[in-house]
Formats: sequence, C-alpha cells, structure tokens
Amino acid sequence: MRIDEDDFTVTYLDAEGPLVSTADDASDLVGAAWDQNARLIAIPVSRLDPEFFRLSSLLAGEIVQKLVNYRLQLAVLGDISQHLAGSEALRDFVWESNRGDHVWFLADRAALESKLAARLAS
Repeated sequence: MRIDEDDFTVTYLDAEGPLVSTADDASDLVGAAWDQNARLIAIPVSRLDPEFFRLSSLLAGEIVQKLVNYRLQLAVLGDISQHLAGSEALRDFVWESNRGDHVWFLADRAALESKLAARLAS
C-alpha cells in the first residue's frame, strides 16, 4: 500500500504475506518502492524473518544496506520487546538507528507518522 505523507511517499507492507528473509527479498522491496516513487518502506514485524533480529545472522545488515544503497529508508513497525530482551547488541542497534534517518523501529503507524511529521517540519 502506498501513502503520501505531505509529498513523502511511504510504502506500507501488509501484515500478512511472505517473510522478508533474504537480500533478494530486499531487492524486491526496492523495486516496489521505486514503482511507487516511495522514499520509505514500512515493514510490520510480522513480515520480517526472526533471523533479522539476531544480528549475528547478518540478515538485518544485508537488508538495511540494500535499502540504504538505493537511498530508501526503512521503518520496522511493531513490538520487538521479545527480541530486545535477549540481545544487548540489538538494543544498541535499535537505539542508534532511531537516532538517525535511515532505519527506525517504531511501535506502529501512528508513531511513524508522528516521526515523519517532526522530521519534515525541521
């Protein structure tokens, strides 16, 4: 689904569907975003392979790098507290990511819209 947020197009993946679990899946996301002239892809936690949250698997790095290389932003939407509880490295990654502009981990769509509004206003 594509949504325009004040000339900032966001592609929202549906909560139901195949898992994003490879760099090839990230390439498909790039293609979909480009088709919609999107600048940000919002992915529900339910669509990410659990390995994404195990940083040693390198899956998160592969997906994030692919999107950043194509100048796309990523928002992971949903509760990741279970993943955070088991990994200090993931907690650090999420904290650092949320301070930047390329990858955000947010509770829901409303939090994303709020963050976008704040960023676009500055």
